[in-house]
Parts: sequence; C-alpha cells; structure tokens
Amino acid sequence: MHISVTGGETVAEAESLTDWLRGEPGLTRVALTGRPPLTGEMGSVLDTVTVALGAGGGLSVLASSLRTWFAQPRRSDVRVKIRRIDGGTVEIDAKRVRAGDLEAILRTALEGQEPEGQAPSGPEQG
Repeated sequence: MHISVTGGETVAEAESLTDWLRGEPGLTRVALTGRPPLTGEMGSVLDTVTVALGAGGGLSVLASSLRTWFAQPRRSDVRVKIRRIDGGTVEIDAKRVRAGDLEAILRTALEGQEPEGQAPSGPEQG
C-alpha cells in the first residue's frame, strides 16, 4: 500500500512517518518513494510511504503505529491518503479519526470497501 501525507510540511511529514514505521517489526518493507516531477521540477518529490504488511497482524501493527504517530505534537493538521494496489483510496484526518476506529478504517480500506464517514474509495481520477 502507499501512504501519502498532506497538511503541514508534506515531505518532512512523509520522512517522519517513514522513519516511524521502519521501527515496527510487523511491517516487512517501508520505503520513502515519490511521484514523478512536475513541469519545472528537477526531480521526483519523495512524499509517499510504501508499506508492505507482514503476515499475522501487520494491519494491527500499522494501525497502532499510525495512532501513536498521529498523537504526537504537530500532527493534528496531518491527513494521510492510503492507496491500495488496485488504485482505491481512503483518507484519514488526524483531527477527525478516533483512535479506536483506525484499525477498522484501514481494514475496510484494504478490503476495497468504503468506510463510513471517510473519503470515497475508488481509483483516483488523474
């Protein structure tokens, strides 16, 4: 899955989240990746975290880790957009998500269903 961070300082927040998730043993691969450069940009912008969930509880580990990362100071204005391999997305707003709901939202997003109260899931229009 791919996690894009918006709000605040996007690249710095993506770097912070990547470092944070790399410390979780239940996540098999965590990498900072980017989008192709826009017209006039010299290179790609590393603003996306790519995460591979390990078997046996990887989703719970990710939910717990995101919950803790969101709770840190300066994270209240951050939103993350999680994109599945098939292109479906869900957005999570650190201000609006309750800690106990995060795992259910992630599970629903990964299963390809639209979680109640969250942004629509489906391929991004580009």
